[in-house]
Amino acid sequence: MIQLEAARKGIVTEEMAYVAEKEGVSPEFVREGVASGRIVIPRNPNHRTLRDFKGIGEGLSVKVNANLGTSYDYVNLEEEVEKARVAIQYGADTIMDLSTGGDLRAIRERILEVATVPLGTVPIYEAEFRAAKRKSFFDMSADELFQVIEEHGRQGVDYITVHVGVTLKNLEVYRNSSRTTGIVSRGGGLLAAWMLHRGEENPLYARFDDLLEIARTHDMTLSLGDGLRPGSLADSTDRAQIAELLTIGELVERARRAGVQAMVEGPGHIPLNEVATNVQIQKKLTGHAPFYILGMLPVDTAAGFDHIAGAIGGALAGWMGADMLCYLTPAEHLGLPTPGHVKEGVIAFKIAAHAADVARGNLRALERNRRMSEARYRLDWEGQFALCLYPEEARRLKEERGSRTKACSMCGPFCPMNLVEAVLRGKARMELQGAPYVQDPVG
Repeated sequence: MIQLEAARKGIVTEEMAYVAEKEGVSPEFVREGVASGRIVIPRNPNHRTLRDFKGIGEGLSVKVNANLGTSYDYVNLEEEVEKARVAIQYGADTIMDLSTGGDLRAIRERILEVATVPLGTVPIYEAEFRAAKRKSFFDMSADELFQVIEEHGRQGVDYITVHVGVTLKNLEVYRNSSRTTGIVSRGGGLLAAWMLHRGEENPLYARFDDLLEIARTHDMTLSLGDGLRPGSLADSTDRAQIAELLTIGELVERARRAGVQAMVEGPGHIPLNEVATNVQIQKKLTGHAPFYILGMLPVDTAAGFDHIAGAIGGALAGWMGADMLCYLTPAEHLGLPTPGHVKEGVIAFKIAAHAADVARGNLRALERNRRMSEARYRLDWEGQFALCLYPEEARRLKEERGSRTKACSMCGPFCPMNLVEAVLRGKARMELQGAPYVQDPVG
């Protein structure tokens, strides 16, 4: 029985119980969230290695997705498998294979083998790839696209990005919007070019019922992609972006009625002062569907450090209600990331997600930070390492820059948490003895 159908019948599935345990909430809370569409649990039964189920949505911790995959210029299967392992090792809650070069099915199969977390894909990439190898991308047929989607479902993909809101009507809004950076979504751009060249409607929109049938068959979660998202601050929250979101909101309701889980993808390049507005609009127009954001990136000028800039925007968006952050790496806008870039991106966004959890009042996040502070005050280094988001990194830095005292090498014997307490304890002892305080609390 598929997740949404079970939830509506009052059944708590294995996946729901697992998510509840991991999140520190009741199984009934998760079941009700899935039943209402405010929580999704991407879980294709054909994904045999998936054992770390994830709940994405309201009332749960903020999740992080890591993108990987080959490109036209770089095809290295073993490196992509390594990226998947690295992403999972450093805490990615889901991973997405965005491969566009090489044997895409074989690449996906290998990644599925190591993916203990949910795996997402963008089927339009493979459909385009096949048509381009045969003749031209414009030669792709709607049937071919749906065939690829079916293959991804049979293979075990847990969620797919589908740019259903890129319609002919919304492309007219886009053409009249005078954008600075046009369409920056690769999937959205491919579909838009195909539609405009052929004068045909987006097959994902025109045949949405067929898409729902495939998704329901394999219990694939639909991630309704924002093909018209802004790719620059100048284009943020414009008419094209909102027009697409209105369409997506309608399709979320159709998906729910069909028993298909759906989340909604969001921008994109958004200045900090518009982040809260974007989250609020999305939640309102989509009936509080889980919000999966790409960034958000609050500046256009951080090339080489977009993982840091994106984490700033992501933390704020998560606080405002975004449910999953798609990481950025230092290579964003510059090239295909390496496994090292993947590590840096995941770490930055896991910290951002944790900051958002704290701001949202997540009890487990708050308790972890309180215990960390207590361990820090006691100079309990093992306790601190155990509570760090990344213990190995913290331990390495502590050992590399060690101190001759119990404190760290920043303050050494003048650690204020020791110094002040030592003075207070020493003064108390001296007062009891009726003598003036002259003792050196450090020496």
